[in-house]
Amino acid sequence: MDEVVLYEVEGGVATVTMNRPEARNALSSELRVRLFETMARAGDDPAVNVVILTGTDPAFCAGLDLREISGERARTVEPPEPVRDHGMHRYFPVLDKPVIGAVNGAAITGGLEVALQCTFLVASERARFADTHARVGIMPGGGATVFLHQTVGLRRAIEMSLTGNFMGAEEALARGLVNHVVPHDELLPFTRKLAADIAGNDQRAVRELYRMYRAVAHAPSLHDAYQLEGDACDAWRRPDEDMAARVQSVIDRGRTQGR
Repeated sequence: MDEVVLYEVEGGVATVTMNRPEARNALSSELRVRLFETMARAGDDPAVNVVILTGTDPAFCAGLDLREISGERARTVEPPEPVRDHGMHRYFPVLDKPVIGAVNGAAITGGLEVALQCTFLVASERARFADTHARVGIMPGGGATVFLHQTVGLRRAIEMSLTGNFMGAEEALARGLVNHVVPHDELLPFTRKLAADIAGNDQRAVRELYRMYRAVAHAPSLHDAYQLEGDACDAWRRPDEDMAARVQSVIDRGRTQGR
């Protein structure tokens, strides 16, 4: 039997692939358990600095496996207990490493929530996004009403959730849901290049910056956000070794990018 989640590591980047293509990577109990375990493995793996999460074509993730929920498809494992963070159901644990979602196809309902739990998203031109909770007659628990309005805006998020209509990749880019849209065959190479850019930086600084962004996002006021950043800055000890070389590498990189 094929593994429902694939895991590979190269150059400090772990690629985690949901692998139920015949079911459009729908979240069966087994896939949910294995996805959580595999992402935790990536978080604990000292060889991993960045994680890419994707699906085996043709879909990214079609959401919860409704055939399993209805009893039409037999469970192969017992459904996992919901893992909560700030009250939200997590499909994978909160990692101190960035998780880039490489959205290769449809990301629907629970699958949209899996994507939204990533740090940021890169989309294939074939990607489509939809929140169909209202069409199915269920309520979200994986952060749809929180993350979606943070990315596309409150009114657009309400429209998506109440209509169940689909959003294509280019509109998702225009609305801020994804960071990039690329040709389908270039999705993983492009995402791996971004991951390598992150993995090639000072990882102590990367993880502290990532932690700070999450902390600031939960700050009760702008003043508190400034205070959090200032305190972290005052507590930080910059590396003294090779600073001249680091600065020169930034200068050299800047000469080749952004043109």
